[in-house]
Amino acid sequence: MAIIPFLILIFMFNFPPQLAKASELPSAVEKTEKGTLRTYIVHVKQPEGRVSTQSEELKNYHQSFLSIGMTASDNQQRLIYSYQHVISGFAARLTEEEVEAIKKKDGFVSASPERMLRLQTTHTPHFLGLHQEMGVWKESDFGKGVIVGMLDSGVLPNHPSFSGEGMPPPPAKWKGKCEFNASQCNNKLIGAKSFNIAAQTNKGGQGEPPLDDDGHGTHTSSTAAGGFVKNADALGNAKGTAVGMAPQAHLAIYKVGFGPDCPDTDILAGLDVAVLDGVDVISISLGTDIPMPFYQDNIAIGSLAAIQKGIFVSCAAGNSCPFNATLSNEAPWILTVGASTIDRSIKATAKLGNGEQFDGESLFQPGDFPPKLLPLIYAGSNGKPESALCGQGSLKAMILMNPESDGFSTQSDAHVLPATHVSNAAGLKIKAYISSTTTPMATILFKGTVIGDPLAPVVTSFSSRGPNSQSPGILKPDIIGPGVNILAAWPFPLDNNTNSESTFNVISGTSMSCPHLSGIAALLKSSHPYWSPAAIKSAIMTSADLLNVQGKPILDQTLHPADIFATGAGHVNPPKANDPGTVTNVGEATSSYTVDVVLPGVDVIVEPGKLDFSEVNQELTYKVTCSRSATLVTTPYVQGYLEWTSSKHVVRSPISVKFE
Repeated sequence: MAIIPFLILIFMFNFPPQLAKASELPSAVEKTEKGTLRTYIVHVKQPEGRVSTQSEELKNYHQSFLSIGMTASDNQQRLIYSYQHVISGFAARLTEEEVEAIKKKDGFVSASPERMLRLQTTHTPHFLGLHQEMGVWKESDFGKGVIVGMLDSGVLPNHPSFSGEGMPPPPAKWKGKCEFNASQCNNKLIGAKSFNIAAQTNKGGQGEPPLDDDGHGTHTSSTAAGGFVKNADALGNAKGTAVGMAPQAHLAIYKVGFGPDCPDTDILAGLDVAVLDGVDVISISLGTDIPMPFYQDNIAIGSLAAIQKGIFVSCAAGNSCPFNATLSNEAPWILTVGASTIDRSIKATAKLGNGEQFDGESLFQPGDFPPKLLPLIYAGSNGKPESALCGQGSLKAMILMNPESDGFSTQSDAHVLPATHVSNAAGLKIKAYISSTTTPMATILFKGTVIGDPLAPVVTSFSSRGPNSQSPGILKPDIIGPGVNILAAWPFPLDNNTNSESTFNVISGTSMSCPHLSGIAALLKSSHPYWSPAAIKSAIMTSADLLNVQGKPILDQTLHPADIFATGAGHVNPPKANDPGTVTNVGEATSSYTVDVVLPGVDVIVEPGKLDFSEVNQELTYKVTCSRSATLVTTPYVQGYLEWTSSKHVVRSPISVKFE
């Protein structure tokens, strides 16, 4: 009788769909008698007094560009959105011939086809130095009075993370609406609206409410500004009090994601209304892995308009893995957020027949899994096809191994059967063990939640890297924040015994790190209401940490020091960001800063070498000159940092130099 393998070793290629790897997909097309219709975003000049910018007159102005042989009825059906606040233009279904005709009209600027983008905490606040009795939470009143706008896949409104209990009413400036019923809208969840005209035009369906049918939006929204929820956990792990970064901030939900594809026409419409509604912070965990000029990037264009109106915008850097120039959302005015680990893991250890043990991770921690050794095979050699595909009943458990590019980065997923996700190095040793014996055996020891990883934070392998392909002189990403094994609200049960109204899940991605920074920006805005978006961004970046919890340089997935194109300015430090210093003096009226530069192999002159401030908000300038030194080692980039140090503050800026 043949032995049925109970434990299988397979490769884990990159990361699962819930990470929502950024990609660009073609927009939907529709063939008609007049040709093939596609959705285009058309930029036009401002009416310049000829037309009021009120919505109906503006819509008529935009429809005038469509009077190109269309009937009035056809004209109205083709117009999808009239944008009013973030761009001057509209979205419409057009043929190529109609676009060419529109180009000849006075006031036309540009037209581009719609693009499809993809969707890109119990312990995290403590890891970031947020405490209820002191520090930035207390100083900012937990983000009170700030409105955070989430452009995502919607929200589950009756989740306890979005309870309005203890929340004050929204500020008087709020103009938005909540499309849920009155029992679901409250002083926490003050706004909710769907933008699915383009999405439903592509699908041929009807409109949908802003209810989250994916999970992504509920998770990100609670991460940014969810309230305190005691006794939260995911499948019994990561237990504690779940809370967002700014628990007293208000949330406005703009659903722009319907399934995996998010048309940029809908995203731009969401941005347009968010600006009108009066949000203070916009969080966008969406992106594409195909860089394009900023003038063609509608998130970049819309975000610039928002920032010019005093609204802070943070975006996910993307999940395109640890390769150069793979960033999403590279525009200089956006806070581009990469992902790093926290010091918590949900451990599952692979134990081999020879006694060796290799730590991995898994969210699913079965309490009844037998500790006895089981037959072990490698699916790449002699495994059955149904086992390789994880067919029903074919496996007792799994060991999932990283590809080489993912190195030591692992994460806790809710696998459908007992499993552990191990590093590439561990996987290679397990493979070698299988080859060394005719009867390889193994089991998995489930150890639950473990806190205290001395290497944290580590830049994870999926976090996209710089340099900035569209603006090489601007370093990106800007910052890294928690994005691995993040526990937050979830709209669906993870098992049959879970109440969906109080479900939490642990997932990973730059989509998770972005709302951490959005919430932190809300805290800073509440603590310093007159700070501009640029001042908030500067405070976050110049106060960032370069060292891990051990006081050593932050590492990447190879467990070597991470470079600037992985970390940006470093790991966010909310308490320091709330009192940053910066070259515009936001500290004490009289203060002096001296300069220090670390840039190996480069001669650097900073003029002046000392900055003396005599008043608050005084601005001083300095000049930095770099030249090649005799000790310069040939390398594509030289990286380091410039620090201004006073008796109380350290203001740091990363530097990357490339000599041609």
